[in-house]
Amino acid sequence: MPESTHLPERTPVAELDPRYSDPKATAADWAQAVALLEAAEIFWLSTVRPDGRPHVTPLIAVWLDGGLHFCTGADERKAKNLRDNQEVVLTTGANALSEGCDVVVEGAAARVTDEERLRSLAAAYTEKYGTDWQFDVRDGAFVGDGGLALVFRVEPRTAFGFGKGDPYAQTRWQFTQFAQ
Repeated sequence: MPESTHLPERTPVAELDPRYSDPKATAADWAQAVALLEAAEIFWLSTVRPDGRPHVTPLIAVWLDGGLHFCTGADERKAKNLRDNQEVVLTTGANALSEGCDVVVEGAAARVTDEERLRSLAAAYTEKYGTDWQFDVRDGAFVGDGGLALVFRVEPRTAFGFGKGDPYAQTRWQFTQFAQ
């Protein structure tokens, strides 16, 4: 029987930063952040160019098995940046000052090439974004109307949640090898 491609989700340590939080605020639960990551349609990916300058671009992504997944053409700037530096930040949230929550995920982007895992991710893209974002899997990548797309997984190392409104709050979720 083939080994399952589903990965266990890690539970982070949550800490409220009182410097940026209302006194009545409490640290947000990681499950709330995951729900936001699962529902968000647009993410902003920050990578680093070879000369050290930042590069930021909007894209779509799916949360599956404890990580955010995105895809990009092999010749796009973000893919070129990831060849030299896999450290990224993915950001999503509400474009409002006094309501909603923004989530920032920091981690390393690891290429996904396992075809069974890619098929699960392709199904997740179609389920979330509809048939306009339907991918076939071939040669360790997605293949769609735009051609070949490399797929990357970002497992959070650190994440931040910025609750906006009443109360304002900043939660830091730290993922460690000891957190269960």
